[in-house]
Amino acid sequence: MKRITNVTVRKRMIAVFFLISIYFLIMFFKLGYVQLITGSDITARAENLWSRDIPFQPDRGKIVDRNGEVLVDNQVAPSLAIVPRQIVNVEDTTDALLNILDVDREKLVNHLTNEASVEMIHPEGRKLSREQANQIRELNLPGLYLAHDSEREYPYGENLAHVLGFTGIDNQGLMGLEAQYEDVLAGDSGALSFYSDAKGRRLTEMSNIYNPPEDGEDLQLTIDASIQAIVERELDQAMATYNPDQALAIVMDPNNGEVLAMSSRPTFDPANYQLESPEVYNRNLPVFSTFEPGSTFKIITLSAALEENLIDLEEDTYYDKGYVRVGGSRLRCWHKGGHGQQTYLEVVQHSCNPGFVNLGQMLGKDRLFEYIETYGFGEKTGIDLQGESTGIMFSDEQIGPVELATTAFGQGVSVTPIQQVSAVAAAINGGYLYEPSVVKGEENSSKETSSRSDHSKFKRQVISNQTSELVRGALENVVAQGTGRGAYVNGYRVGGKTGTAQKVGPSGGYSENEHIVSFIGFAPADDPELLVYVAIDNPQNTIQFGGVVASPIGGRIIGDSLRYLDVPLREDGLDKEYQWPELPEVDVPDLIGETPSQLQQYLTNIQIDVEGEGEQVISQTPAPGVKVETGSTVRVYMGDE
Repeated sequence: MKRITNVTVRKRMIAVFFLISIYFLIMFFKLGYVQLITGSDITARAENLWSRDIPFQPDRGKIVDRNGEVLVDNQVAPSLAIVPRQIVNVEDTTDALLNILDVDREKLVNHLTNEASVEMIHPEGRKLSREQANQIRELNLPGLYLAHDSEREYPYGENLAHVLGFTGIDNQGLMGLEAQYEDVLAGDSGALSFYSDAKGRRLTEMSNIYNPPEDGEDLQLTIDASIQAIVERELDQAMATYNPDQALAIVMDPNNGEVLAMSSRPTFDPANYQLESPEVYNRNLPVFSTFEPGSTFKIITLSAALEENLIDLEEDTYYDKGYVRVGGSRLRCWHKGGHGQQTYLEVVQHSCNPGFVNLGQMLGKDRLFEYIETYGFGEKTGIDLQGESTGIMFSDEQIGPVELATTAFGQGVSVTPIQQVSAVAAAINGGYLYEPSVVKGEENSSKETSSRSDHSKFKRQVISNQTSELVRGALENVVAQGTGRGAYVNGYRVGGKTGTAQKVGPSGGYSENEHIVSFIGFAPADDPELLVYVAIDNPQNTIQFGGVVASPIGGRIIGDSLRYLDVPLREDGLDKEYQWPELPEVDVPDLIGETPSQLQQYLTNIQIDVEGEGEQVISQTPAPGVKVETGSTVRVYMGDE
């Protein structure tokens, strides 16, 4: 029998001790690893199993105009969150909620019994009204929670709808600026977390954890809400008066490309966009639609000819016999029989097509189309709005004598309204082409520092300051003495150009009876602050001329906008040349102190509405000296001294 010596025992004890030491050492390092390295992750997993998160949605950033006027806001609209394991009586809870929510019973029961930590009823339980939220609070049933949420509010209704766009039920931008600037406006979600046991019962001994949502940044636009309201009013009136297929208007600051107003018809309510067809709300006509510009495009031809020193507006002449033959085609003037011998200033005033054909021929294909390209036609302007089109230009191999001639007066090419406005802004502001913009900057109102930035962008100079000054002068003559007289505004110097373009039919030919009439104008003519573009598509029950339909609308927008901006009145402008059946405006006489019998002598040019009792006039409206249309009513108030 083998004897176990003390040495052997000692060796075995050492080995066992060594193994135990290694075991404890491993356990020590394992414990340290768990505590120091993976402890937070394990704790988070455990808390995730115990916790229930009630989502708190952030408020989207507001959208404000250039003066801080709120155009898009948020209103509280909480959503229902359900913790199924806390529901005590499914049937009673179902019956109670069915009296509040318009939801299918089977769908509701599935939510109440689902094996999930938190259930949201979509969409019936989202964006609840104040009444619905109060009713759910009054139920005071376990497992029902109201999660913070909000929905977009549009204080101005349909105004600026296509620019602003709208959001879906998840507060995600779907169209317009709401979609374009989703990353700026959206913000980050938060939650209210509480702990529960395995059966879903709330652990009251553990504190709730609130992670607040981070609201989105505000977006400031270049839009002026007051000028926008003027534009909306005029388009509404145009729709009621002429019942056109479509209508649109743009107001821009020509000195930096900032859009002050933009609207189109038909329009929609962003808060209820589902009520309209996608063809309405998906098309922002000022940037999306393309059509032949007609005579408003003549501004580009005119500026190119002046820049190349090809004509002197007052010295050089052109004889218009009513038409011109080019490449076998007969291109007519709108004025039957023509305008006869006229200076090129009169060619512009009369919007004479043959005269502009002559200018195009003088420029030649290469020079005319080089200017057209330099002005930005044939490419997107880069405006910060979705859905911009590029327009359609002739390719080089397509341009023959006829194409050159028709392009010179705005026929055969297709452009967008925003391209026209940007180009004409450059023609009148000294020659500087800007990238148009509707966004001025962003700002997080919860931070002390602002991230506001200037989005205006200068592109290039297209003509000289001297040429731009000549263009402004010629276009002021158009409004005072030419086809744009409907846009004349007493006390202000206004320049502009009318346009009447035949619509292209479905088969590709021109319609004989349907036109897009337009006007583009600016003021003050010698130092422009506003540029206004109006286009009315196929107006009914009227003569379809830009000077008849579009220019008066443009004139009212210009006049009311200038008065809103407190632009001083001027007396150094051109006098309007009146033509039958137009009647010149008259000065309101000073009626203060006149007796009832003496008022009769003033009834030739004005009507007088007498109010009050007394022997003489003590006040009147409008004030003496104000110019009004012949036949306007002056209200006087009678009294005694």
